[in-house]
Amino acid sequence: MVSKIGAVVPRWKTITDPDQEYMRLALDEARQARLRNEVPIGAVVVLHGEVIGRGHNSSITLHDPSAHAEIQALRSAGEYLGNYRLVGSTLYVTIEPCMMCIGAIVQARVRRLVYGADDPRAGAAGSVFDFCADHRLNHRIVVRRGVCADACSSLLRDFFAGQRQRRDGRAG
Repeated sequence: MVSKIGAVVPRWKTITDPDQEYMRLALDEARQARLRNEVPIGAVVVLHGEVIGRGHNSSITLHDPSAHAEIQALRSAGEYLGNYRLVGSTLYVTIEPCMMCIGAIVQARVRRLVYGADDPRAGAAGSVFDFCADHRLNHRIVVRRGVCADACSSLLRDFFAGQRQRRDGRAG
């Protein structure tokens, strides 16, 4: 299992679907966000089987509306490569990206987007909007939806249930 940026998952340790293995790493990032009372969304960027970027939601902590998990992971990957173009990479994220994040994903030239839970309110990769396949843009992204969807959805659902309980004054 990958434990840091730059590490490679040994082939003999991967499960049948490598997308699930990398999504588990994104889920680990989401749990880091939750520990910081951020919305639990996580992301990792992979290139040629190597994790080159990681991120989790940090908007509250950093006082930055752009500090979404995807943006943090893209920044990390860009720094690692010394280039803002992440040509050939795959971004794994626990929820469908919003419009802002899809814009950054397109600008970074990410090849594939793999996400867990759909976002029926703000999803920009097929649920509400579909910028990944928009022929007007100069780059299209291959999308795989629903990888580890139950685990990704549960993490978000549990977080927001806890938020509602605290807001309503119930123990939680």
